[in-house]
Amino acid sequence: MSLSGKIAKNTIIQMVGKIVSTVLGLFSLGLITRYLGQEGYGEYSTIIAFLTIFAVIADFGLTLVTVQMISGVKEKEKEEHILNNLFSFRFVSIILLLLLAPLFLIFFPYSASIKFGILITAPYFIFPALTQIIVGLLQKRLSMDRAALAEVISRLFLIGGLLVVLHFKLGLNGVLIATVISGASSFFFHFLFARPYAKITFAWDWTLWKKIISLSWPLAVTIVLNLIYLRADIIFLSIFKGAGEVGLYAAAYRVVDVLTTLPFMFAGLILPILTAAWLESKKEYFQRILQKSFDFMAILAFPLIVGGHFLAEPVIVAVAGEEFYEAGPILNLLIIAVAAIFLGTMFSHAVIALNKQRKLIVYYVFTSASSLAAYLILIPRFSYFGAAAVTIYSEALIAIFSAYCVYKYSRYFPKLKVLFKSMLASIIMGVFLYYYPAQFQAGTLKLILTISLASVIYFLFLFMFRGIKKGDLKAILKKSSSGQTYGPSGL
Repeated sequence: MSLSGKIAKNTIIQMVGKIVSTVLGLFSLGLITRYLGQEGYGEYSTIIAFLTIFAVIADFGLTLVTVQMISGVKEKEKEEHILNNLFSFRFVSIILLLLLAPLFLIFFPYSASIKFGILITAPYFIFPALTQIIVGLLQKRLSMDRAALAEVISRLFLIGGLLVVLHFKLGLNGVLIATVISGASSFFFHFLFARPYAKITFAWDWTLWKKIISLSWPLAVTIVLNLIYLRADIIFLSIFKGAGEVGLYAAAYRVVDVLTTLPFMFAGLILPILTAAWLESKKEYFQRILQKSFDFMAILAFPLIVGGHFLAEPVIVAVAGEEFYEAGPILNLLIIAVAAIFLGTMFSHAVIALNKQRKLIVYYVFTSASSLAAYLILIPRFSYFGAAAVTIYSEALIAIFSAYCVYKYSRYFPKLKVLFKSMLASIIMGVFLYYYPAQFQAGTLKLILTISLASVIYFLFLFMFRGIKKGDLKAILKKSSSGQTYGPSGL
């Protein structure tokens, strides 16, 4: 099989695997929320959010660093030496950070059940930390289909564990243990599927460790700053408000997490093209690809805002259960942040293609500091609505800063013609949803029918407004049938 054919095959398998994994993830979320209820899911989310802080700090951007360090290495022994040191560095960093978690618990007014749950769940974060190194290897070998399969298997382990928990009524601690087992299974199968490519074990080359630190620290700074404005919301909610309010907000945010996998997956596929175009001084091609990508994201973003306004409550009920009906208005707000992520993701990845990511650090500092202040002011007064408002603010600000950075270094400014056509088609779709009987939105199957009808109306009018052209559709179909994944006009 040719290289382009292998890339196309792995891309398709990865996307299918991600879709299956997402569906299984939503199913497991439904099991957890319906079993634990608002209070229990709030405690569960607090535990995960608290430990995520330490896991993210220990991340160091090592997945990207792994790909960077081994991408030009052809000798298998040298590649294994680098991988083993990255693996060992990752293991030491995550262990040290997680050991700090119990010490910080002293300063948080959490209940005994939450504190005990944190101790139970801490080992879970070791497994995805180590898995990230293996994913870097699979990325280089164009074998992300193996990573997708391992992720699906781990989801099945989680669902199986949750069914056992529900049957024997093992409570919150049972759910946490099932989560840990799921993480362990993910690492095991990633490790197993990577064995044909490398024998991963522990290694201690201090010279190499210094190089790892020098490459990873800019990414680590950015990740920590991201952590402040993206993950501090649940922590502050858990401090100032009750577990029930945390549960409502976390359920709505989980839907957001699912929706935002698409722009990051798409941007990850486009990033190599943008990078190559810029390195080869193909400025016009760079701008054309970025414009096509921006148009694609705009086409998806605006119907999400309008659809979310009318369907947030039935969506959250379908996903999390009747008890989480109050999370609908929260999701309604957070959908706006999703739109900002869709539009901003391409710019943030374009900054990486331009190799100007360090220039964004000052903007991340401002966004993180101002978001932190806003959390402290708004959450005590407005609870989860305050948290959602700050999320919208921070995501919109990062999108604007990223777009400015792209303009500054590439002189690219997006054309807004497709964006306005998408807005108009979304408004027409909104009129349909406004008059569509509410009773036909209740229940999962009826909700799917409603979303399908709304989508048909949106894309029909978008096509009529020439937001989508027949030539674009033909180009996409042609490239798909020929095994190509990308091209100048096929986005």
